[in-house]
Amino acid sequence: MTARLTARNLNRTLLARQLLLDREQRPVADTVEHLVGLQAQNPTDPHYSLWSRLQDFDPGELNQLLLNRQVVRCWPMRRTVHLVTARDAKVLLPLTQPVALRTLRGNFRRRLEGLDLDEVAAFGRKLLEEQPRTRGDLIPHLTQRWPGYDRDALGYAATIPLPLVQPPPRGLWGQNGKAVLTPADTWLGDNLEPDPSPDTIVMRYLATYGPAGNADIRTWSGLTGVKEVTERLRPRLRTFRDNEGRELFDLPDAPLLDADEPTPVRFLPEFDNVFLSHADRSRIVGPDVGRVGAITADRTVRKLLIDGFVNAEWSLDSKGDETTLIVRPYRPLSPDEEADITSEGARLLTLVAPDGAHDITIHPPASPEV
Repeated sequence: MTARLTARNLNRTLLARQLLLDREQRPVADTVEHLVGLQAQNPTDPHYSLWSRLQDFDPGELNQLLLNRQVVRCWPMRRTVHLVTARDAKVLLPLTQPVALRTLRGNFRRRLEGLDLDEVAAFGRKLLEEQPRTRGDLIPHLTQRWPGYDRDALGYAATIPLPLVQPPPRGLWGQNGKAVLTPADTWLGDNLEPDPSPDTIVMRYLATYGPAGNADIRTWSGLTGVKEVTERLRPRLRTFRDNEGRELFDLPDAPLLDADEPTPVRFLPEFDNVFLSHADRSRIVGPDVGRVGAITADRTVRKLLIDGFVNAEWSLDSKGDETTLIVRPYRPLSPDEEADITSEGARLLTLVAPDGAHDITIHPPASPEV
């Protein structure tokens, strides 16, 4: 009989595989690769994600990896910006390129009718090879070449079909920069993988996010044909059921944790794949949030894990030389939980404002506005 896993079993297992139970001493690049990338729409998000997972995380180490082109900002999953290693970019970008093309055709088909999209993309690549540019920088060149077409649609047609990266200073801690684009193979100085296999990526996903079902894999990757992949891999996998009876796949030797495993408080950014990589988010979103998934899907707030689940949000308020950490829980907190939040929050403040004064405010519990 197939074993069933509760939401708390899945929660503790996910946290362990995501390095959110115990901070580890490991290189930043190895961690990024272990996680198969980090969400990075907000340029500072990967820094917070890594700080919560690594001992003695130094944002300068990630800055140097970006400058040395060992990690890059690109669009490998779900057409959202991720931070991945250069090695993973060469595999993930071509693997998920069909998702990008579907996005373009689905959103802009009517506005691009009559255009040779391959020609537009080739022209966009030529401009981006000359120098990194923003999508907005491309539009005057595109409208001059193809007058009468929608400006925004042309900008997307010239970029979405291309495997691109965002070079620094975008993504550097303590700095900012425009979201300029350049071809991935040009930036990395190497060709992308010509025919990457989804099997390897699905196995890596299960190692870091499993046990998980087909819908979860699709949610994370945006890929179609997931069922065919898992059926092909089935002899190499073990299976479980969740509380709703859904089939979950996992690696045969991957650890499973007990539901009562103690969990630390963890401050996470607006976007972190730990709560964006499953179709059913009950394994990570606390029941007091309300409608499961609403907080992660509809509101861009920084998340706080309490008892392993998203049970609060946090923000920073800087006035003069003082930075205040503000925590808004979604349920009553125990004295121990408040103490843990205060202790972990004090460490967080030394990261974001090492030289100023610090304060922490914990509000009474209130339901999130969903």
